[in-house]
Amino acid sequence: DIQGNIRVICRVRPVLEVERRAGQDVDITEIPPNTEDELYIQRDPHEKKIKYEYDRVFAPGSTQEAVFEAVQPVCISVLDGYNVCIFAYGQTGSGKTYTMEGYGTDSGVSPRAIAELFKQVATLESDWSYTITLSMLEIYNETILDLLNSNSATKDKLDIRQTSSEGNQVVGLTEIVITSTEQVKELMKLGQANRAVGSHDMNEHSSRSHSIITLVCRGKNKIDNSSTFGKLHLIDLAGSERVGKTDATGDRLKEAQNINKSLSALGDVINALGNKKSTHVPYRNSKLTFLLQDSLGGNSKVLTFVNISPAIYNLGETICSLNFASRCRSTELGQAKKQLAAVGSAANLMTGMSEESSSFLRSQKEKRASLAMSLTAGGSSTGSLSSLADGSTPSTTAVTGSSASAPSGSVLATPSRKGSALPIATAKKA
Repeated sequence: DIQGNIRVICRVRPVLEVERRAGQDVDITEIPPNTEDELYIQRDPHEKKIKYEYDRVFAPGSTQEAVFEAVQPVCISVLDGYNVCIFAYGQTGSGKTYTMEGYGTDSGVSPRAIAELFKQVATLESDWSYTITLSMLEIYNETILDLLNSNSATKDKLDIRQTSSEGNQVVGLTEIVITSTEQVKELMKLGQANRAVGSHDMNEHSSRSHSIITLVCRGKNKIDNSSTFGKLHLIDLAGSERVGKTDATGDRLKEAQNINKSLSALGDVINALGNKKSTHVPYRNSKLTFLLQDSLGGNSKVLTFVNISPAIYNLGETICSLNFASRCRSTELGQAKKQLAAVGSAANLMTGMSEESSSFLRSQKEKRASLAMSLTAGGSSTGSLSSLADGSTPSTTAVTGSSASAPSGSVLATPSRKGSALPIATAKKA
C-alpha cells in the first residue's frame, strides 16, 4: 500500500534500430545484480556514474507480468474507495504505450488492471456489489476528445467541470458500465483506433496526445449498506521530445509544443505539491492537471512509470526523465484517504469534508428542525417541510446504489451543471 510519497517505477527499454543506425547504441545504464531499486547512468567514461534510486527498476528484459505485479496492490485499492492515478512518463519512443497498453496479446498495465478488478469483485461478491464504468479520452493540442465516440460528426470538444460529490469530471464524456474482459477489449480497441498518432524521426507510430482510461468503481456493502467510491486513472502520456531530434514540422511541430507545455505544467504541479511552503498548486494551467486534480493531491495514491532509453543517443532526454522521476518520488502527498459513505446515507460521498463545512451543515440542520417545530406548534402544516426537517441535503446527493443495477453496456450521462449529480437513469446502448 502507498502512504505518503509518489511511488516511482523505472523501466528501461531495449536499444532501438534508430539508435543503432545513428551509431550511438552504447548502453549507458547499469542495474546492479541482486538489486531492484537502483540504477546507474554513465554520462562519460571519465566521470563517476550517477546513482538513481526508485521503488523498482526493471531491466530491458522485464516481462509485462512482472511489471504489473509491482502495481497490482495500487490498482485494486480503488475498490476500497481510493482515487488512484498511474501514469507513464518519458521521451517519445521510450516504451510508455507498450507499458500501459501492451502490444498484441502481450497486455500492458491497463488491460491487466481491469481484469484484476473483475477478479477481485468476484471474490468479494458475497459481501459487496460493485458497478464499474469505463471512459477513454485523449488530450490533443489542449483539446479533450472522447475516444469512445467514433462519429467524427458529433465529436465535440469537451469541458471539465468540478462537482461537489465526485470531483472533476468531463461533461458529455461517454461512460460505459463494464462487466467482462471481452467487452473491455472491444472498447479499448475502439479507443486506440481513435487516438491521434503521427510519425517522426524518433518513432514511426508516436502518440501525439495524452490518453486517459478512467475506471469509476462504486461499491455497496450488502451487510451494513455502506458505500465506497473511487477513480482509477490509467494514463499514457504523450512523449516529451526535442524538436531538433524529431525533425518535427507543421502539425507535428504544433503537437510537440503543446505536449511539452502540458508536461511542463504537470512538472509544475508536482513541484508545488512537493513544496511545503507553496500556497497554490497550478492545476488549471493545463487540461491534464485540471482533470487529474482530485487524483494527484493528498487524498489519492499516485504511481509514476518513468520509461527510458538505454542508449547514449538519448542521454539528455534520459537524464531529464530520471530527474523528473526523482522529484516525483520526493513529493510528499500525505496519507491517502478512502471515500466512504456513512451507513444509512450511502448517497453522500463527500469525502474529506472540512470541519467548517461539517459545522455549517449541522447548524443548518438544527435551524430547519427548529423552524419545523415552531410551525407545528403554531398549527401549520409541516408536510412540505419534511425534507428539510430531516436534515437532507439535496445538493450533495450522489450516484451510488441505484447505478449498481445498471445493465452491461449501458451509458451513464455525465453532469451538465457544476455540482450536479450523475443521473440514475441509463440510456440503452446504441
